[in-house]
Amino acid sequence: MSVCGLCGSDELQPYHQDKRRRYLQCTQCALVIVDERDRLSPEDEKAIYDTHENSLHDEGYRRFLSRAFEPTVERVPSHSKGLDFGCGPGPLLAEMFKEVGFEMACFDLFYANEPEVLTKTYDFVTCTEVIEHLSQPGEVLAKLLSLLDAGGPLVLMTKLIIDQNRFAQWHYKNDLTHIVFFSSETFNYVAAHFDCQVEFIGNDVIVLTKSKQ
Repeated sequence: MSVCGLCGSDELQPYHQDKRRRYLQCTQCALVIVDERDRLSPEDEKAIYDTHENSLHDEGYRRFLSRAFEPTVERVPSHSKGLDFGCGPGPLLAEMFKEVGFEMACFDLFYANEPEVLTKTYDFVTCTEVIEHLSQPGEVLAKLLSLLDAGGPLVLMTKLIIDQNRFAQWHYKNDLTHIVFFSSETFNYVAAHFDCQVEFIGNDVIVLTKSKQ
């Protein structure tokens, strides 16, 4: 039986079904998940990632990442220390921060699996186009927030569900590596659960800021 990877509830309701996958929604936190029976194996998942071409010299990719880069720079002091979680094979976002004087660490399960970076603390953490791939986003969010110094932002990028009707036509769900889908309601749950403030910037950037208490 599928359970919610965010809050752990087993109270899931059918949300949508297409030719390839079944989608369930948690009644507690509103996260939408792909039924566990319809998910890729880790090997098949990585094979898809290996086809991505995110060059460090791709100006389009740089503009895309700037949507997370600019709000982060606005919220932290110069020369801060950051972690890019889920950097992928081409860690362009980390390089963008280094270009303006930040000290950066990277972690990626497939491409930069260095667990020691997850034992340190940081002024900020970025996680762009990653959380929708995670079977246990609750555990990962808890871990990332624990690495932040008080007042530090966790800057996430992921597309948000608007409503059930639009979900049916949503291209974002068609990527077979995307297995969990958030809405503003779900991130409001996350903020309350982890005692954070939440900000929504544009269509796909979410900033969770730890309480300074």
